[in-house]
Amino acid sequence: MANESGKQSFVSALSAEQRRQVVDTRQVYAAWLAADQDRRRRFVGSMRWVERNGSDYLLRKIGKAETSLGPRGQDTEAAYEAFMRGRQDNQQCLESLAARLNEHAPVNVAMNLGRMPSIAARILRACGERELLGAQLFVVGTNAIYAYEAAAGVHVDRGLVATGDVDLLYDARRHLTFAVSGMSTNGLIGILQSVDESFASSPRQRYRAANRDGYLVDLIRPESKAPILDNSRGAVTDHPDDLESASIFGLSWLINAPKFEAIAIDERGYPARLAVVDPRAFALHKAWLSQRPDRDPVKAPRDSEQAKAAAIIATRYLKLPFDSHELDAIPKELRQAAPQLIEEIVVPGKPSIRPDW
Repeated sequence: MANESGKQSFVSALSAEQRRQVVDTRQVYAAWLAADQDRRRRFVGSMRWVERNGSDYLLRKIGKAETSLGPRGQDTEAAYEAFMRGRQDNQQCLESLAARLNEHAPVNVAMNLGRMPSIAARILRACGERELLGAQLFVVGTNAIYAYEAAAGVHVDRGLVATGDVDLLYDARRHLTFAVSGMSTNGLIGILQSVDESFASSPRQRYRAANRDGYLVDLIRPESKAPILDNSRGAVTDHPDDLESASIFGLSWLINAPKFEAIAIDERGYPARLAVVDPRAFALHKAWLSQRPDRDPVKAPRDSEQAKAAAIIATRYLKLPFDSHELDAIPKELRQAAPQLIEEIVVPGKPSIRPDW
């Protein structure tokens, strides 16, 4: 999208109708997420009465473990009734909210709100359900832009968000040695296979998984300050077949940057939660990447344009200043690129009276 001066603005605002539809979808999805969290935490497993030594005992089963809650009495009967009634109410609530999301989906597509690749959205929903997203895993790279545009109520030029992969930044400081809620015994690769069974890890690139369509999932982490002394495992779990994250220079700036969450809408019209880094950190990191001498010359111009788009969103729409102490974790030399990014921000011109024939 170009303005009268010929410069690209990269970003266009949603219409009032589109914004209203987005808000409605988010509200329904937020309610669904809350109800689903109750399902996985409060109403997971089952309860049953079992006779032992002439008395009835209330048993609670979660997974393969079953524990006794005590003999039948006023308290255990109340607990049993509350659990059964609550689980039924929760089921009905989820069914109602799921139906409403199904109704919203085709409307979202028709209103040009479906943006994020559906495979990426499904992966992030699965990671969120296992309570990894926003805790151990954060979306970086091109897909993060979907979070920024969703939060700002804008669309970034499709050429800047087209991608055939998703990069997951792993915060190894919170390594999981235990099974999180619903975690597959095969770790992150198991989660990917629950989304698409064709996902398989690369024998020579343990940080990468690909499905039959060539969609890639890369697990990356910051490079250690002392690589020789770094004995930490780069996988999300201890499973021997799990993906092993690749250490990359410069990611420590992102892992220590402020975090950011938003709900985007995928190509099929369904919402998905994204946990990403602050858009200002994204912009500065992309600007730095675009200037590296070893950067792929095909990718460098796109890095620069993505940096400008994120800067537009951060400053013009989200009112986030680049001179904030929140960005102190980012090296000074990177933050010095902010004035140039801000200067190149283009205010969208007056809308045309002619359709985009």
